Amino acid sequence: MSSLASPPHAASALGDAEVLELRRDFPALSAEVNGQPLAYLDSGATAQRPVSVIDAEREFLVTSNAAVHRGAHTLAGLATEAFEDARATLADFLGADPDEIVWTSNATDALNLVAYGIGNASRGRGGEAARRFALAAGDEILVTEAEHHANLIPWQELAFATGATLRFIPVDDDGIYTLADAAAALTERTRIVAIGHVSNVTGFIAPVAEIAALAHERGALVVLDACQSAPHRRLNVAELGVDFLALSGHKMLGPSGVGVLWGRGELLNALPPFRTGGSMISTVTMTEATYLPAPQRFEAGTQPVSQAVALAEAVRYLERVGLERIDERENELAQRMLAGLALIDGIRIVGPAAGVPRAGLVSFDVDGVHAHDVGQYLDAQGIAVRVGHHCAQPLHRRLGLTATTRASAYLYTTTEEIDRFLAAVAEVRPYFGVATPAETSISTVTGASA
Repeated sequence: MSSLASPPHAASALGDAEVLELRRDFPALSAEVNGQPLAYLDSGATAQRPVSVIDAEREFLVTSNAAVHRGAHTLAGLATEAFEDARATLADFLGADPDEIVWTSNATDALNLVAYGIGNASRGRGGEAARRFALAAGDEILVTEAEHHANLIPWQELAFATGATLRFIPVDDDGIYTLADAAAALTERTRIVAIGHVSNVTGFIAPVAEIAALAHERGALVVLDACQSAPHRRLNVAELGVDFLALSGHKMLGPSGVGVLWGRGELLNALPPFRTGGSMISTVTMTEATYLPAPQRFEAGTQPVSQAVALAEAVRYLERVGLERIDERENELAQRMLAGLALIDGIRIVGPAAGVPRAGLVSFDVDGVHAHDVGQYLDAQGIAVRVGHHCAQPLHRRLGLTATTRASAYLYTTTEEIDRFLAAVAEVRPYFGVATPAETSISTVTGASA
């Protein structure tokens, strides 16, 4: 039984006491690693799942498992109802219509669906309605230098296939850019703008609505990678002003193997499908086929039904806690990490400066110690972080780094875990012999923003 039997007061802060209650819903967080209590600071990669989400998927598999939109038997009807109820839940979560929600295997799949659909339109598929998407030599696709590979490589491939030019909004030495930078990169030939809402490396929060307005003035489509924002902050597609949005279930308390593409209805119904086969067709002859309206036209084959049901429960869990409260809490934890890391010699932090709102993650470089060694040292203390280039090689190259260490918080992260992390980071350089133990005590570091 979840500890969230009823929604908390919307105005109350999400404090340590409530976080400790929430943690009871997450079995994985009670584990020990290397003899230490697990401090899971890798939610930016994959979030842990509450019992209610695990139970929702299991309950569906036990009582309602069947192929959806196929068959007239009772079980198929129950499965289809659960599947479409999950779609409606995700639509409400985004302020959208259910017919604008397309199930995918993850956000990468969703972004590829859009890019390859536009590629098909550029080859003449989709008829008159799809001509609005067609690209040709001289057209421009605009991304940012900070994109995750999932929101970069599909557009590289689309540019290669169509002759369009791929351009990017540059970032500064901290890995961030401004609205003015975006405006300067837009031209009259810009046809697509694809950006991440929140950088998975820097925690930078993009001015999405403002960029979308500028892009639409030039007639460009806007595609938003919301993987790092949907789990943590309230989203409304109308307020964001974008045309397509992708998210992934496993980052927002849900299962792996399921994601969502949202698109404006008229665009989805005009976009040629990327994946074809059963369940997405209207009629088929031996020489041609016609396709169903969205969203079914993009849902060929067997769908991730139990995963969709579980993702809907994850959304309900997040809404019971309150997205605004989660966002506020994570910003506080991020500022605590920034303040503590700033007191440790040899640490270079990337992303927005202290005091500037950011997502609940911080990436940093430890002078003289490779990120993989930092990660292994922290793991020995029971602290799980992400190391590497975080699927953002161009951004790391711009920053002059091959890899960084990233700590990411979520609604179940405690202040004590952040302080354990800071204390352990302070020990890294002395442990590897590249610095003497700092005169600043560990208690001073961890109490920096108490």
